[in-house]
Amino acid sequence: MKIPERQRLHRSRRRSRRLSLLAATAITPLLVLTACGDDGDGAGGGGGDEVEIQLAHSYTDQQPQARCGAQVIADEVEKADVGMKVEIFGNSQLGGDADRIASVVSGDIDMDIQGASALGAVYEPVSVVDAAYAFDDAAHMKRFFDSDASKQLVEGFETDAGVHTLGAWSAGMRHFTANKAIRTPADLQGLRMRFPNSPQFLMNAKALGASATEVAYEELFLALQQGTVDGQENPITNIKALNLPEVQDYISLSSHQANSNLVVMGAAKWKELNAEQQQALTAAVAKAVDQVTSCVAEDEEKTLADWKSSKAINVVEDVDVAAFRTKAETYLRANLKGEQLAVYDAIRQAATG
Repeated sequence: MKIPERQRLHRSRRRSRRLSLLAATAITPLLVLTACGDDGDGAGGGGGDEVEIQLAHSYTDQQPQARCGAQVIADEVEKADVGMKVEIFGNSQLGGDADRIASVVSGDIDMDIQGASALGAVYEPVSVVDAAYAFDDAAHMKRFFDSDASKQLVEGFETDAGVHTLGAWSAGMRHFTANKAIRTPADLQGLRMRFPNSPQFLMNAKALGASATEVAYEELFLALQQGTVDGQENPITNIKALNLPEVQDYISLSSHQANSNLVVMGAAKWKELNAEQQQALTAAVAKAVDQVTSCVAEDEEKTLADWKSSKAINVVEDVDVAAFRTKAETYLRANLKGEQLAVYDAIRQAATG
């Protein structure tokens, strides 16, 4: 697997810090013994040096996940003044989704923000968080992760993959765009619809009745412009960021998937933090969850109003969501198995609180 240049530099810097630490401990053993005798609150992080946390994600500074998510986490940690600093590496500086979650597991990246389907590469059951119509809305997702209903999923993720989950938010519901309105599953017939290349997204395509074509997110605008694909699905914030109204005539508000982001951390790194630092980081993520939810809602409302007034794209609101939901649930219950089906059931049971 080819490692991005920024990530190679990042790993080199971390190795240098480790070597410096080893040299310091060899020269001053008395200081080490004194530190080991400290009677602090946590399992680690009790020394006087500031703890640096690298937080990676794939979003631009203008997207809610960055300005209302990652930045809020960093700001809140700084305000807490617990000897900890969060350094942000956005816009995929430390690699794509698959590279970053592998680096979280290996300990080369401390924290990451990304969707559940990508995280499924290291712990398959978590990918079901991205199943079609699993969540009704952002509030449903927050309620699930705040409750005991998510306990088995979160604990399994940490036990099996060594990844600690700090929180989760929805960055908006995903909708269809195409050069025709998509009101029912039948309207998808004959359309080459772009879906992300992950097992859960490709399962969603089948569940919704779509014919999936895999295209990288960065290549999506060109693929639509050149007719390689006929349509796609994304949350409104992404559709705007990619300028898709320039190459698509209709957005059909199907709300067929809550676009998830989990804030995760390597379990080993988490255990290095003392109790005060763990509490501060957890609180910072909890505030970011609320902020992102609000930012996304505000951004979507403004964007839809702008599109309607400018007629940049036709907004189709009379989508038969019930027909899509029924079709998707029937397919998913027939095809999800074992732990994945258990996660799906737990999510649906949390729909009513």
